Amino acid sequence: MNAQKRQQIFARLQAENPNPTTELNWSTPFELLAAVLLSAQATDVGVNKATARLFPVANTPQGIIELGLEGLKEHIRTIGLYNTKAQNLMKTCQLLLDKHDGEVPDNREDLEALPGVGRKTANVILNTAFGQPTMAVDTHIFRVSNRTGIAPGKNVVEVEHKLMRHVPKAFLQDAHHWLILHGRYTCIARKPRCGSCIIEDLCEYKDKTELS
Repeated sequence: MNAQKRQQIFARLQAENPNPTTELNWSTPFELLAAVLLSAQATDVGVNKATARLFPVANTPQGIIELGLEGLKEHIRTIGLYNTKAQNLMKTCQLLLDKHDGEVPDNREDLEALPGVGRKTANVILNTAFGQPTMAVDTHIFRVSNRTGIAPGKNVVEVEHKLMRHVPKAFLQDAHHWLILHGRYTCIARKPRCGSCIIEDLCEYKDKTELS
């Protein structure tokens, strides 16, 4: 795929959705971090239902610690893997209090040192909470990047690096949100809705469908 096509693709995605953001509900960097930690192998809708119960009671590291492990589990038990997620969130809160004065760090090294935080989660926090141009490659972005030809790669890190290199700078800040939403609602895994896709004529996928 050439640079001109990529420019057109992201221009169209921007025109359709000028201010994309995560579908997780949050109002502070810590709320976003907690929501992302809870979202692994869970839907954003499911996480939002749980955090709607949790955040009014505890939405700071100190608040979560005071809630206690069993209290935290009680608020998030509707989410898959809630036992492990509760333990990771408690450890993360303690580390934030011990090393960062209860604040979420704004750099990759410190973020990835937190329990349960990997490269993808760190990229989400850096981009969405702190406005840094990062690319959080999940299954949706991996699929869309490969299927369309925007940034094909064998693994998520390769796709991330290619996207960072090839996405026009003007679109880099919001690109991962557009790609996630496109993969979630249009370029879906089994039968992509090519018939209603705004970038169908620019996409290099060979097996396009008529679905809308």
